[in-house]
Formats: sequence, C-alpha cells, structure tokens
Amino acid sequence: MPRRPYVLLSAAVSVDGYLDDASPERLLLSNPADFDRVDEARAGCDALLVGGNTLRRDNPRLLVNSPERRAQRVADGRPAFPLKVTLTAGGDLSPGLNFWHTGGAKVAYTTDAAAPALRASLDGLAEVVGLGEAVGLGAVLDDLGARGVERLMVEGGGSVHTQFLAEGLADELQLALAPLLVGQPAAPRFLGPAAYPGGPARRMRLLEARTVGDVVLLRYAPKESAP
Repeated sequence: MPRRPYVLLSAAVSVDGYLDDASPERLLLSNPADFDRVDEARAGCDALLVGGNTLRRDNPRLLVNSPERRAQRVADGRPAFPLKVTLTAGGDLSPGLNFWHTGGAKVAYTTDAAAPALRASLDGLAEVVGLGEAVGLGAVLDDLGARGVERLMVEGGGSVHTQFLAEGLADELQLALAPLLVGQPAAPRFLGPAAYPGGPARRMRLLEARTVGDVVLLRYAPKESAP
C-alpha cells in the first residue's frame, strides 16, 4: 500500500467555536497576517482538501495567492498550485463553482453511484474518482498517497474536520482562535458530536501557541497525548 499523506487540519474559529456566522456573507475570522500564514502553509503542501458542503456554501478558490510562493514551488520542481481535492457523497456540485476554474489539477472523490453524473456535469474540469458505496477517508488518503501526495492540508468544513479527528487520521491541527463571539445556533461549528479517540478526558499534545496579530494560533498533535 502507498504511504498515506501527512494530514494537517487548518481552521479559523471564533472564541465560541464557530467557523462562520449565519449570514449569507462570509465572516472573516482571521486577519491579514493570519491569511498570509495560511497561504504559506498551503504553499508547503502537495494537496488541499475541502468538503462539498463548504464549496457550495463559501464558493472558495483554494489557491496559493502569493506569486513568489508559486514561483518557488515551480523552482522546486512542483506545480505552481497544489492539487485541489473535494469530497461529495451525492455528487451535487455545480460546474460553475470557483474551485473548478482556478489553480491547477483537481480531483473529486464520490461514490460509484454518483460518479457518472458528476463526471458528465464537470466535463473534464476535474478527475472524478468513485470510491465504492461511500466516500471513506482512508480510501481517499490511500489514493492521494498513490498520486505522490506527501502533505495534505484539510480546510473544512466542520463535518470533514470532525470525521478526520474521529477516525484518528489527522497528524496536526492548526487552529486560529479569533477574538469574536458568534452565538448563532444556525451558524456552522468547527466540530460536531463524535466518538473521538480517547474520549473527552484525553488531552492532545500542544505543539505551539503564538499570536498572529489579534489571533492566537494553536498547533496540536491529535494522535499524541499530552505528557
């Protein structure tokens, strides 16, 4: 079996644990310095992953924005942009989304049942891979490893972050804590209910804590317990 990629989860959250508010406009939780930090982290990865729900809600481009970082990737013998990856069980992703029309290569993982319709809808905008009856994260990581992906950055949304952590598949969690309180029950939360490894009493090992402007960056190793 190919070696699975190193999995980095990245998210910005409010103090009360939300990824966004309930309005149609995206709530900017990070500041310019933290956005630049995320761009640097993207540039250091081979692939970037976002769930289908986040594509529909936020319509992100998911790019390395810095021309200098893209140029350095090319100088290092890599594509200017990391591979862009998404997951969708139902295959209901519009071909008009920004995700498909920016950056370099894209892969959409879905079920065998949904793959033919999604492949026809996207019409060459992305490679569509059917993974059987369900879109299992282990199968996704195996396929990415076979493609030579060594470092994968997962940028949401909450259900995807929850699944990676619940299945013990995340090697690192980078959490940017923003000085905001959302307080809206309909807003998306960072994590949902799950049977997380070790239960509620287990403490993850802290790798780093530092300020980035008015944001606090917390880096954890989810697979490791605190000493």
